[in-house]
Amino acid sequence: MYAASKGIAIAKALVYEKHEIEVAKSSIEDVKGEHTRFEQAISAAYAEIEKIQTQTEKKMGKESADIFGAHLMVLNDPELISQVKSAIKNEKVNAEYALKNTVDTFVAMFEAMEDEYMKERAADIKDVSSRVLGHLQGIKNQDLTSLDEEVIVVAHDLAPSDTASMNKEKVMGFATNIGGSTSHTAIMARNLEIPAVVGAKDITEKVTGGDTLILDAINGQVIINPSEEQKENYLSKKQQFEQQKEKLKIFKNKQSSTKDGKVIELAANIGSPNDMGPVIANGAEGIGLYRTEFLYMDRSTSPTEDEQFESYKVVLKQMGKKPVVIRTLDIGGDKEIPYLNMPKEMNPFLGYRALRICLDKKEMFKTQLRALLRASQYGNLKVMYPMVSSVEEIRQANAVLEEVKQELTEKGTSFKDFEVGIMIEIPSAAINSDALAKEVDFFSIGTNDLIQYTVAVDRMNEKISHLYSPFNPAVLKLIDMTITNGHKNGIWVGMCGEAAGNLKMIPFLLGANLDEFSMSPSAILPARELISKLSTEETQEIKDKVLEMSSAKDIENFLNEVVSK
Repeated sequence: MYAASKGIAIAKALVYEKHEIEVAKSSIEDVKGEHTRFEQAISAAYAEIEKIQTQTEKKMGKESADIFGAHLMVLNDPELISQVKSAIKNEKVNAEYALKNTVDTFVAMFEAMEDEYMKERAADIKDVSSRVLGHLQGIKNQDLTSLDEEVIVVAHDLAPSDTASMNKEKVMGFATNIGGSTSHTAIMARNLEIPAVVGAKDITEKVTGGDTLILDAINGQVIINPSEEQKENYLSKKQQFEQQKEKLKIFKNKQSSTKDGKVIELAANIGSPNDMGPVIANGAEGIGLYRTEFLYMDRSTSPTEDEQFESYKVVLKQMGKKPVVIRTLDIGGDKEIPYLNMPKEMNPFLGYRALRICLDKKEMFKTQLRALLRASQYGNLKVMYPMVSSVEEIRQANAVLEEVKQELTEKGTSFKDFEVGIMIEIPSAAINSDALAKEVDFFSIGTNDLIQYTVAVDRMNEKISHLYSPFNPAVLKLIDMTITNGHKNGIWVGMCGEAAGNLKMIPFLLGANLDEFSMSPSAILPARELISKLSTEETQEIKDKVLEMSSAKDIENFLNEVVSK
């Protein structure tokens, strides 16, 4: 059990489960009754989607809510409804089977069309039909967007789309069976400043919905149905934790600099414009990573150019002159987008993902680049390509960018030039960083993937998670090499992986001359406080000593002593 995002929460448990819907064929006699069942399921799904649409428009605006309008259109489609009813009547089959067969025919028809818009409608039909099937079978997946009371979400795991779409005012914390410090659940929890305990193994079996929980995300514990004494004790601990956070606020508007005056940039990682509250509250000096993939999730079609433009514009305007690094679409691996119909792979983390998909699906990539270029006028934009392994990929991506610039210029659309960088998250990119630095304006080291690729450890695998460590000597040498090669070629180097906000890593990274640290907003003030206590000379000595060490455990213990002082 691991405390992935610090804090203490006390609330009722919501056990979040996703049910797989299986459809079996059965004969029926009462055609009228079966038609009624089908109509009631359609009505229930319609009411549910209308509610979600209204809530989404209030929280995120009309454009974000439009996707649910498309879902309502599917439920109103007379062709689909009449075909299902005809199948029930003519074949004397249950509504579930009639609906599934009809939907499969519609989906196959739309997916075979050349027109992209029509292809996208197939995903709408699949999504809506699943909701109707759920009502027919009395199966309902909890809706994290519309919660009526404060809860602690207990789940086997949470997908990025689950965390991106939930009602953040009602979710007080997470507890999951699986996951580590770099799981998406953990990262989202830190970004949202929500306490989270992950890797709790069988927590979903131990907890019943409605149980009162104490989530101790400082020591990594979950207490089920605590006594009054335990509640009082933890309310006191919660108050102490909040008071400590309050003390750190004196660092909110201070410049991030070492004891001897070396200035460092402390930036924040975000997933959407909705994450900007904690960024401002913690005095971030920029956005070091805007994960644009969340714009593509929890929907049945790709976001339009205008939707993306508005999302980027909002963040750029809020940050003013401060830099905003926006990462182009990074999907694949553990981040699936159903409507893109990506192939199932044996090794998805080593497969068709991130920039590789964008270079393959060029029109989708161009749509994002157009939105970014249009938004560039509203702030200090920097664009970053993920999962780069070669010089050729950078050149291909930049060629697409130049193509889009030319198209916008011909249309008379205004934009500003911006810096273009890459993530260093593959060992080959770190080793070849001297050559890659000549192609770009900056590097941002993505330690989450760099660690797992360097040490060959799946960061989500509980059995080998002890081998996944940012303190591994090979990882630290690759980081040091990347920073050295970046500076040698006159570019700045940042870090947007979770290691950037790890207090034990900061003395080493300062000694390695990292220019920008991007982290969860909640980590900024503790990091700024620590940096203010360290000098350039002592951090360089720390770095040299660390690079001479051969054990991850020894390095971690040594750096822990440094920070404890």
